[in-house]
Amino acid sequence: MAEIQLKSLAHCYDKQVEQPQYAIREMNHVWQKGGAYALLGPSGCGKSTLLNIISGLLEPSDGEVLFDGVRVNDIPPQERNIAQVFQFPVVYDTMTVFDNLAFPLRNMGASKAKVQSKVGEIAEILDLTAVLNKKAANLSADEKQKVSMGRGLVRDDVSAILFDEPLTVIDPHLKWKLRRKLKQIHEQFNITMVYVTHDQLEASTFADKIAVMYNGQVVQFGTPRELFEQPNHTFVGYFIGSPGMNLMEVERCEQGVCFGEQSIALNEHELNAVNASQSTNLKVGIRPEFVHVWDKPNGDAYQAEVLFVEDLGTYKILSLKLGEQVIKARLQEDQKVPHQTAYISFPEQWLMLYIDEYLIAKEAHHD
Repeated sequence: MAEIQLKSLAHCYDKQVEQPQYAIREMNHVWQKGGAYALLGPSGCGKSTLLNIISGLLEPSDGEVLFDGVRVNDIPPQERNIAQVFQFPVVYDTMTVFDNLAFPLRNMGASKAKVQSKVGEIAEILDLTAVLNKKAANLSADEKQKVSMGRGLVRDDVSAILFDEPLTVIDPHLKWKLRRKLKQIHEQFNITMVYVTHDQLEASTFADKIAVMYNGQVVQFGTPRELFEQPNHTFVGYFIGSPGMNLMEVERCEQGVCFGEQSIALNEHELNAVNASQSTNLKVGIRPEFVHVWDKPNGDAYQAEVLFVEDLGTYKILSLKLGEQVIKARLQEDQKVPHQTAYISFPEQWLMLYIDEYLIAKEAHHD
């Protein structure tokens, strides 16, 4: 097990050009010992590049990678004691499952008894005992991926296991089984695990903490609940949740901020932040789950036009037009659906203010 620290890490595939494009923009980040982490983000945001830098397959153009405080930039992959499981299973087709799993141990010169017991243990955990004597070529895609994972788990000296979208080729109904299996393995072995995915469900069911990547940077690192309730960046609001956060472009006005005829009051701390900033990039965000909806006028609620309703069985998604903005609200199964006109309000606790795409916290933090 290792603590993995990234220090002023950045990577550019071609530094010779006049304006180099950075796949990873400068980041400082720590993966604690024994944690189960997910690295979540859309295709092309730099997730796999980051994983390959940690494992040593790629040398970063700037910054350092530290394992337990020791710089490993110049240490080759095979000496980093990191196991990497790729998107497509890497197995030796001509070997049996047993020999595939035994391969890393035999390479290290482990005794026959050690190989036998360790392969047996891992095969049992991954439900591979019945196929140990089968040639890997005859396995299904999910069995092959389990063998791939098993090769990473079989060694006692592994500091961390990196999973690069490991369930891409797996049938949907088996995905949840394998995710649960990985979670179980993590609890049993307490190995540092980093799991790369673009699927928020995969990330939240596997990881205790998720690093959300956008444009080569980690824009938020937190628990699934923190990412949902307090998105630190508009991208996190939009990417996490189904549907994502409602984001409205706003302008300064007397009481706080406005869009069209509608004004939204801000608290003192948020008002101060708006007044102190020169930026015109101001947004407010609220999740569909937190929009309050009534079918009759109610206090200071805004009047909105009902555009359409999507019935998703256990809940409904209401699309509403407020001024020029389209806003989604989530209604519970038994909640009455307003006809043509709805009245909506945004509880202050769940209304977020963003300046230059980053969240302004609800209150000032005093150290």
